Amino acid sequence: MITDDFTVMPSDADETLDGSVTSDRAASVLASRKAHHIARTHPDDTVIGCDTIVTVDGLILGKPRDAADAHRMLSLLSGRTHSVITGVSVIHEGREENFSEETKVTFYPLSDKQIRDYIMTGDPMDKAGAYGIQTEGALLVEKIDGDFFNVVGLPVARLYRRLMNDELL
Repeated sequence: MITDDFTVMPSDADETLDGSVTSDRAASVLASRKAHHIARTHPDDTVIGCDTIVTVDGLILGKPRDAADAHRMLSLLSGRTHSVITGVSVIHEGREENFSEETKVTFYPLSDKQIRDYIMTGDPMDKAGAYGIQTEGALLVEKIDGDFFNVVGLPVARLYRRLMNDELL
């Protein structure tokens, strides 16, 4: 853990992206929006905004709208490697620092039954790419190349080093 002194504050910043935002920049753009949204009401605090996206074939896979959308996403990821990108934005004393982390994740080939059974757990419904590697979604993953915690949603070690280097802790 980086610190015991923190508060989680969900941001209701607009998460829509126009067509000009590429998949490699989307997570950073959304993380910055979220951080700025919270920093407006907490100007004296260090604010960390994050957003995680899943991309495959240049497509951004956000949170599924419903079970059919989750099925579509998981079918698309089945037997393939995709990218999980987390954007991080740190706002401190009016200064903003941004970075992103990418992890490659490879799924086992999934049967239709495996996909349906996983969707029935409810786990995919609030997660980018329709899976959570830290829960039942771990059973879908053949391998990862990169930071496991990035796939969970926060590249903790890299964030810690960034905060220490910028003397924000």
